[in-house]
Amino acid sequence: METKSSLKRTSGCAAWLSPGQRRFIATTFAALALIAASPTLADSTSPASTSPIVSQGARFLPVLAEHGMVAAQEGKAARIGVDILRRGGNAVDAAVAVGFALAVTLPRAGNLGGGGFMLVHLAESKKDIAIDYREAAPEATTRDVFLDATGAASPTKSRDTGLAVGVPGTVAGLTLAFHRYGSGKLSLADIVAPAVRLAREGIVVEDDLADSLQQTRRLARWPSSAKIFLHPDGLPLRRGETLAQPDLANVIEAIGADGESAFYTGEVAAKIIASVRAAGGRMTLDDLKSYRAIEREPVRGLYRGHEIISMPPPSSGGVHVIELLNILEGFPLADFGEGSAATIHVLAEAMKLAYADRAKYLGDPDQIAIPVRGLISKAYAARLRAEISLARARPESEITPLDPAPYESDQTTHFSVVDAEGNAVANTYTLNFSYGLGLVAEGAGVLLNNELDDFAAKPGAPNAFGLLGGEANAPAPRRRPLSSMAPTMLFRDGELELVTGSPGGSRIITIVTEIISDVVDFKMNIAEATAAPRIHHQGVPDELEVERGVSIDTIRLLEALGQNVATRGAWGSAESILRAKGLLMGAADPRQRGTLAVGY
Repeated sequence: METKSSLKRTSGCAAWLSPGQRRFIATTFAALALIAASPTLADSTSPASTSPIVSQGARFLPVLAEHGMVAAQEGKAARIGVDILRRGGNAVDAAVAVGFALAVTLPRAGNLGGGGFMLVHLAESKKDIAIDYREAAPEATTRDVFLDATGAASPTKSRDTGLAVGVPGTVAGLTLAFHRYGSGKLSLADIVAPAVRLAREGIVVEDDLADSLQQTRRLARWPSSAKIFLHPDGLPLRRGETLAQPDLANVIEAIGADGESAFYTGEVAAKIIASVRAAGGRMTLDDLKSYRAIEREPVRGLYRGHEIISMPPPSSGGVHVIELLNILEGFPLADFGEGSAATIHVLAEAMKLAYADRAKYLGDPDQIAIPVRGLISKAYAARLRAEISLARARPESEITPLDPAPYESDQTTHFSVVDAEGNAVANTYTLNFSYGLGLVAEGAGVLLNNELDDFAAKPGAPNAFGLLGGEANAPAPRRRPLSSMAPTMLFRDGELELVTGSPGGSRIITIVTEIISDVVDFKMNIAEATAAPRIHHQGVPDELEVERGVSIDTIRLLEALGQNVATRGAWGSAESILRAKGLLMGAADPRQRGTLAVGY
């Protein structure tokens, strides 16, 4: 690991500093570099326990419950989940109910026409299951599907036409979870009944729904969408008005009665295909009929004595959350200090390395070989850690993915559920953009995704979130595009500690990593960790994003190290539950209106 001060290399970024100030910064980071190199701290394996802080001395306090809790981005759906728990359902039953309800109450991200990932923990058997219900490319998808006549990537094709629509996986994923891991005390019709009622009777336009309708123009492109979400004059429904979705109510009710076949075959499937093809897509009835949700083995890691369980590919989230934490484990972050320039610098440098690996290695595990075990190994993390200088930010041009083979042995929504027995669900699902393609399948009421933009249209062409990719994530028949979604759980001594996840596009991985670090390294309660200012660096563009709340003094120290700092507004909506000492402690992200953690 480089420990010498390199401030001279970045003096142009700190021309405003006096020579004395530069010496102070150099001395400070040199000292921190020595601490990082110390085997008694940097290589310490002594566990740091999460602190279930409920003290009135904290600036932010979690919601407390004894029996069960749901944390979700929309309050009506969260309350529906808790009601299912009260009626004897388990965490999976509640999660499925929340998933269907959010399709009604949070239509920009909750969905039936998209896909996602669910992580399930069964307390009695100590079993953990990862359910992959990511959207898939239609069979007719070709390598050049998103290229124009000149061979250049065409963002319009991959974001604004029917070619962007992946085969939806949400219904398959939610019903699989219900039938295999539900309590058996409630029928699927019971589970979806609240969503049916809300869709049929209508909901008041408020909170996030009111905000998002004012900010999207995608719905106006499609008559089938405009008649639901807009007035005849083209203006969106206003705050306080009622949004009714009778076609969606009929579809959810049919799923409750007949299961996933009501969505993937028959009349509903025909309506979906007709709308996709009319918009220029290639999806067929056989693509829908052939779709299956897949159970996978979660990826597992260890951070300062806490076991991490998260989603495997085609989500890149779990792999890179663990990879990042493995790198960070070699630095004494608690000594660096919460929110300090040293902590933020180390986080940013680790993030650059993880996102370089993401671009090169990650894709659909059913179609390509991914060196997962190498990427999440401690030995590989040590090799990456040696690339980080505490005294200098490395520019993007200097960062290339290493070879993990020798170590082999934004618009989305997340919700978390824990029941009285300790069963838990972390679920993240999406339409990609806010309201997806913006297209409602005529007569079905289902908003369709534009998820296939998550493929790499060609090597080096960024997607809508600026993420790069290569052949590992190229479009191909029935391939599932790479995702950043990262529903994650933490355990200590085999007992569930934390359930978390967030929307946020490419920033999901860093949001989840920072929440875990804030809880473990800085002993924050889950509400404090959720509210803490976030940072993000994905390598390309070479820019360290920081939320408002990071001090100008800290930003100047980071710039003196060579970080290209850009202050942004808030991002993400983490919904988390921490479990300790017989209490459930929930936190809904204050960055969105209408979020709710509720328990009983």
